[in-house]
Amino acid sequence: MAGPLDGFRIVDVTQMVSGPMATMILADQGADVIKVEPPGSGDLTRALAASKRAMSPMFAVINRNKKSIVIDLKKPRGVGLLKDLVRGADLFVQNFRPGAAERMGIGYEALAAVNPELVYVSISGFGERGPYIHKRVYDPVVQALSGLAAIQADQATGRPRMMRLIVPDKVTALTAAQAMTAALLGRERTHKGQHLKLAMLDAVVAFQWPEGMTAYTFRSSEPPAVVRQTVRDLVYQTADGYITVGAVSEVEWQALARAIGHPEWLDDPRFSTPAARVRHTEDRLELTAQALKEKPSAEWIKRFDAAQVPCAPILSRADILTDPQIAANELIVEVEHPAVGVMRQPRPAARFDGASTKIRSAAPVLGEHTDQVLRDAGFDASAIKRLRAADVIA
Repeated sequence: MAGPLDGFRIVDVTQMVSGPMATMILADQGADVIKVEPPGSGDLTRALAASKRAMSPMFAVINRNKKSIVIDLKKPRGVGLLKDLVRGADLFVQNFRPGAAERMGIGYEALAAVNPELVYVSISGFGERGPYIHKRVYDPVVQALSGLAAIQADQATGRPRMMRLIVPDKVTALTAAQAMTAALLGRERTHKGQHLKLAMLDAVVAFQWPEGMTAYTFRSSEPPAVVRQTVRDLVYQTADGYITVGAVSEVEWQALARAIGHPEWLDDPRFSTPAARVRHTEDRLELTAQALKEKPSAEWIKRFDAAQVPCAPILSRADILTDPQIAANELIVEVEHPAVGVMRQPRPAARFDGASTKIRSAAPVLGEHTDQVLRDAGFDASAIKRLRAADVIA
């Protein structure tokens, strides 16, 4: 059964993470994604750590369900060839620094001239204007400028810390995937193309705002002069490992205190109301931490589950592979990649009733579909041969 985006064609010249992951989401949902790569090394993520036959684990996951074609966009004939592909496309995605696509001859105006109904997507680090637009940008740069590193600061020293996952890249990808789908829906209704712009910095600031910027949301009150985050995280050491547990509602707080074996906390003035518990967060969490050290993780989880208190063991990455809930969700699948063998990866997270979202094909080797894509675009064998002889394609 076809996916919900079956019939939509995307020409994708993005590299690294945010753009390719965004188009992967649409490819998982049935879109035909043509990945245009430069000659030589192709997408830079192909050569990252643990690469096998120019296929790193990251590249293999975020470029599944795509076709790879190699075009030299530094050559006029290469730009012309790209325009030929765009004529039959619904969406075009690039993540060059502002101004680069225009200098290459593949900016919005140039491609809209050959396909007026095209949705043209520009993903950048900082946007189209401002003092930072010419800076090179990777995930840590956005973590630094968005305040994300400051929010993760060490509790004792206040030293900012980077998140160990490339959150800005992936938040941008999720934001872009939703925006691209919305733009395609709008085009279906209006039959008009548009230029969709998205900055990584914008996506991350918007993402972290609801709870990360609470002190700065209401202008009527002066933000507190907080030097560093003082509240501990919800990681608790037990007698044999680590768990997380937390209570938000009154019912959950009462259940937690009883399950942990300290019902006297319910009569403690520091914890008797939600507001009091917030004021005395450090005391509450310290008492909880000391109590949880007394028993093993499995016993605490059993107690909290019985009392309907939100909790979980803290799993290692290896544990995730055998977790019963993840297994029940059939989340992690194994597929045979023709270049690197069996690989694990998560299936598409969203499932549609009556439509298929699945891993239809493995991530392509560099230029694997060059001839196929050109044949589909109307080029015959002799034309393809001439393009290859001129080093326009590889």
